[in-house]
Amino acid sequence: MTDDSRGALGRVGIWTFAHEGQPAGRVRESAAEVEELGYGAIWYGEAFGRDTVGQAWLLLSATRRIAVASGIANIAFRDPIATATATRTLGEAFPGRYVLGLGGHRVDDTVHKVDGYPMPARGRAAATMRAYLDSMDAVPAHGPVPDPAPRRVLAALGPKMLELAAERTWGAHPYFVPVEHTALARRIMGPDAFLGVEQAVVLDTDLGRARELATAHVAGYVSAAAHQEASMRRLGFGDGDIIGGPSRRLVDAIVAYGSVDAIRRRVQQHFDAGADHVCVQVLTADPAALPEREWRELAPALVSPQPREAATPQTAR
Repeated sequence: MTDDSRGALGRVGIWTFAHEGQPAGRVRESAAEVEELGYGAIWYGEAFGRDTVGQAWLLLSATRRIAVASGIANIAFRDPIATATATRTLGEAFPGRYVLGLGGHRVDDTVHKVDGYPMPARGRAAATMRAYLDSMDAVPAHGPVPDPAPRRVLAALGPKMLELAAERTWGAHPYFVPVEHTALARRIMGPDAFLGVEQAVVLDTDLGRARELATAHVAGYVSAAAHQEASMRRLGFGDGDIIGGPSRRLVDAIVAYGSVDAIRRRVQQHFDAGADHVCVQVLTADPAALPEREWRELAPALVSPQPREAATPQTAR
């Protein structure tokens, strides 16, 4: 699906799980500061803390202009009817500011181990997502219809999901990917689809310490998330990069670490490869803490702060 507003989220946003575990008041304070720093979007994950709809309301109601994007809302957690109606409500209350990122792990064991819900056959991630989108689109509207309709993106990694993202949604939100994947995604989706890429970073000029943190992050995904391991193998990483702990080559491909300038260069590489937007996930030794110092230090190199007077009035009703 083409869209002439691929710059609606700005060039650089933040991506974080840390808001999920914070009290509501701290979430509001943090979101307001992120907006004042000039970032174009706040992306947030969904695990087993605050649900994606409640988190969106907190972030949107605390800010005035910044986009808020689920990255992602897990389709394993809710019926398509609930997702469709909640998205309409957020779109009505905060016109043009909410982006629904969809993905999920009903196709592997992650959620099944928790709730026992039956899973479709493996290898059917794109078919499952297509059916979910079909179900969402079939939900009748018995109330106000937001204008514009909230944009949708898919957590797309493989070719089939990237093709589906370009066909049925605004575009793709790849997570845990190197620059090579960004170039591949742009080739598969074509020039018109939105491409918003997550980039993990460690802001620490002690490279040994930074690399240790980056390695732990990568190890956690390739050892526990089958779809991420499969994605790495599609990109040419083999047993030597994955088994027994991630190789230095794999860690360096996934995480940018070191100085502000090193992180800025990696972000620019994604743009050069075809990204429209890069959301930076700051990794720290305490993943539950808000990386506010790092957000502040990175902002001058990555974004241009927006003046207060340019803000639009709060649109929640």
